[in-house]
Amino acid sequence: MERKVHVQTTINGEPAEFLCEPRQSLLECLRDILNLTGTKEGCNDGNCGACTVTMDGRIVTSCLVLGVEAEGAEITTIEGIARGNELHPLQKAFLEEAALQCGICTPGFIVAAKALLDQEPHPTEERIRWWLANNLCRCTGYDKIVKAVQKAAQEVTL
Repeated sequence: MERKVHVQTTINGEPAEFLCEPRQSLLECLRDILNLTGTKEGCNDGNCGACTVTMDGRIVTSCLVLGVEAEGAEITTIEGIARGNELHPLQKAFLEEAALQCGICTPGFIVAAKALLDQEPHPTEERIRWWLANNLCRCTGYDKIVKAVQKAAQEVTL
């Protein structure tokens, strides 16, 4: 059995600490140790984007980041997107535009889209599609997702 490593980090604005094996991914630590199950495991090899979180302001696929790399980092998961009980405009728009079906890809799309809107409040459709190109959806199709991001962009900037 490998020696566990103590990790201190900030997750969704709150201090967090956990013990993990050096080989464990951030995705495993979030889901299995910290019980933050909103981040989904899709492919577990960095190709689908279902496990997207932000780490120090950058989007990352948490299946490809080691848990030990979270030491001192600031991480935002889907659980940190809403403001208390109030959904973020992206979350509302995904519901209103029917931009989800099975829900496996949805948290990754929302986290990635929020990172885009944080950087570019008025992205073009082309920019949205480019930004979300690393996130795969097998159910809904991309038009509804893009429309939801466009709708949220209008609401965020009001």
